[in-house]
Amino acid sequence: MSEKNIVRYSADEIRRMVADGKGRTNLDRLGTITDEEIEAQMRDDPDWADFMDIDWSKATIVYPIPKNPVSIRLDKDVIDFFKAQGKGYQTRINAVLRHYMQEARKKAG
Repeated sequence: MSEKNIVRYSADEIRRMVADGKGRTNLDRLGTITDEEIEAQMRDDPDWADFMDIDWSKATIVYPIPKNPVSIRLDKDVIDFFKAQGKGYQTRINAVLRHYMQEARKKAG
């Protein structure tokens, strides 16, 4: 992104602009834009390039569940594997265990 396109406002400046009706959102246009126009704009947006052709129909909503701290002994190579993938290794281990649990429940149920 070019530095010349970055504009900074304080919270007070934004409040004054909104109160004066100087917001940059074209609310009338938002009410008339079609799904086809939205999709065309998304296809032109490089930030969406990797997400446009994903099948989202099987996506599930995941609500955070409170975690319980536990002490568990795992093989060193297992820990090394997950840590090597970067920050969040405990979350990834939890996801693997959750997937196993869900599959086991499917077979049992």
